[in-house]
Amino acid sequence: MDEPKTDKRSRNERRVARKEGELDTTAFLKLADKFIDLANRENRNVQATQLHMAFLFAAARYNAYVAKTVANVDEHEKFVDHMVNQYREMLRQHLADETLEPQR
Repeated sequence: MDEPKTDKRSRNERRVARKEGELDTTAFLKLADKFIDLANRENRNVQATQLHMAFLFAAARYNAYVAKTVANVDEHEKFVDHMVNQYREMLRQHLADETLEPQR
C-alpha cells in the first residue's frame, strides 16, 4: 500500500469506505499516531536505539505475514523491493521534516 494521498471524496463517501475497512488519509495518520504513541510509552523503559529496531522487526514480520497469507504474494523479491522503496521514501520525507528537530 502506498502512503495515502489527499482524499477528494465527500465525508459520507469516506465514512462508507472506512466501514468497509479502507483507510482515508485522516484515518491512516490516526492509526500511525497510535503506533507512535506506543513507541513513546515504551521509550520510558527501552532505549530509543533498541526500540526503533524492535518496531522495524515487527513491521517486517507483519508485512511478511500480510504478503504470504493475505495478499498471496508469489514474487517475494518484487514485494521486498516495493516495501523497501516505500520505507526509503517515507524515511527521507520524515528526515526532511523540520518539526522533528531535537528540542533544545
